[in-house]
Amino acid sequence: MMKLYACLGSGNCFKPWLAMHQLGIPFDLHLINVLTGEQKEQAYLDINPLGVVPFLITPNGQSIGESNAMLWYLAEGTPLMPATPELRAEALQWMFFEQSKLEPFISPARFFTTIVPGEREARAADIASWQTAAGGGLARLDAHLETRPFMLGDSYSITDIALFGYVHVLEEAGLSLAELPAIARWIETVSATDGFRPLSALGTAQSAAA
Repeated sequence: MMKLYACLGSGNCFKPWLAMHQLGIPFDLHLINVLTGEQKEQAYLDINPLGVVPFLITPNGQSIGESNAMLWYLAEGTPLMPATPELRAEALQWMFFEQSKLEPFISPARFFTTIVPGEREARAADIASWQTAAGGGLARLDAHLETRPFMLGDSYSITDIALFGYVHVLEEAGLSLAELPAIARWIETVSATDGFRPLSALGTAQSAAA
C-alpha cells in the first residue's frame, strides 16, 4: 500500500492526497507536525533524509518527493493523465509554472497570514511582497481559464490538482478572488469533480475498502 507523509493544511500535501482519493488508490497516511519541527527529528529523517513533506513511498518501496512528481506517478494509466504527448507537455508547463510563479508566493503569505497569524505583523513587508509577486501569475492563470472549464480544456487532470493546491486558498494569503472571476469559477468546478474532498479533510486516509 502507498504511504503518504504529509502535514495538515499544506497545499502541496493536499495534491497527492486528493489524487489518491479521486483515483480510489488505497494509502496509509502519516501526519507530520511541521509546526513543532517533527520533520527534522531523527525518526522522520530516517524515512526522508531531506526532512520535508509531502513524501510518498510506493508499494514496491520507491520513494518520491515533490508533490507534482507524485501526481505524475499516480496518474499513470488513469483518466487524470493527459491523453496526448502535446497535452502532457502542456501539463508539465503549467506544473512548472505553479511551482515557480504561484506556490513560492502564495504559500509563505498564507503561512504568516493564516497558519501562524501571531507573526503577521512582524512579516507584513514580506507578506506584501509575496502578494504582489503572486499577482502576475494569478492574472495569467485567470486569463488562461477564461475560455476553458479546466486547465487543459474540457477534461479534468492532474494539471488542475497541481494548480488547485494553493490557488484555491489564495484568500487565506490575503489575496482576493474579486478580480479573478475565471479562477473563482474554476475553483467551484474542480470542487464539484467526482470524489473531491476538501483540504480541511486532509487528516483522513484512503482505505482498501473505500
